[in-house]
Amino acid sequence: MNLSRRKFIKKAGITVAAMPFAPLLINMSSGIADDKPLDIHLFSKHLQFLDIKEAAEVAAELGFNGLDLTVRPKGHVLPEDVLTDLPKAIKYIKSVGSTCKMITTAITDINKSYDLDIIKTAAQQDVQYYRMNWYKYHEALTMEESIAIYQEQIKNLGEINKQHNIIGCYQNHAGTKVGASYWEINQILDSVDLDYFGVQYDIRHAMVDGGLSWENGLKLLNDKIQTIVLKDYKWAKVDGKYKVINVPIGEGMVDFNKYFKLLKSYGLNPPTSLHLEYSLGGAEKGRTDIKVDKKVVFDAMKSDLKMVQKLWKEA
Repeated sequence: MNLSRRKFIKKAGITVAAMPFAPLLINMSSGIADDKPLDIHLFSKHLQFLDIKEAAEVAAELGFNGLDLTVRPKGHVLPEDVLTDLPKAIKYIKSVGSTCKMITTAITDINKSYDLDIIKTAAQQDVQYYRMNWYKYHEALTMEESIAIYQEQIKNLGEINKQHNIIGCYQNHAGTKVGASYWEINQILDSVDLDYFGVQYDIRHAMVDGGLSWENGLKLLNDKIQTIVLKDYKWAKVDGKYKVINVPIGEGMVDFNKYFKLLKSYGLNPPTSLHLEYSLGGAEKGRTDIKVDKKVVFDAMKSDLKMVQKLWKEA
């Protein structure tokens, strides 16, 4: 029987986190130790100057396991066209030998027809995970009241996810929206079935927002992590003010060695979405018309992929 990682730990009485920096991972469905590479998917936002089939071909040729497909306004698949266009997109992706187990959406509420259409159609196409949109605090309410509203919305999404056997994810994201703090993430997931809704953990945003406490955040949320995002950053002074600057993987402040060791110690090897948010002629912003040669973008993607693979293996 296939058990979720969370249920397996509880059933077997295993405390994976008690094995500091274990060199091997534990396959939670079989109990067999293994040391697998990360399952890395390229965020299709950075290939929106290509059509879906071309994007899938590029991702496969560069060595990615698949595409994290944008199914949202200005994405590769538009929400209003999801019933027809998402099956076509998945067919294109599979036709070039690639996969699409994760998508990025603007889903927020089961009362929005497009949101339900995306969940149902993605599940029918064997997509396993979707990332939803971020919530904003209501100006007329207290922060606690806003959290309570969003707890209910995520609980409802989780129930729909269970019906269709798909997992929703909320990404932690530095700033002022709900979920910048790992405590906020923990709160909004308090009432949901964690087998059908969890965290898309973003180490870049965790470190920007959490500073030195990001390890505590990972400890708090590790059993809720379903997917992860990888990117890097540094603080730099621009026009006299310090700003967060996005940089290629391994050139910034993210301590990937410690992060990957901690993931392994928690028995985590989740599906991974690679983002390239540093300057790439507009590809970093999802532009359909970029100002650099395509090869510049492709070379950056390949370089970041190789660096992630190297860092994971060494951790």
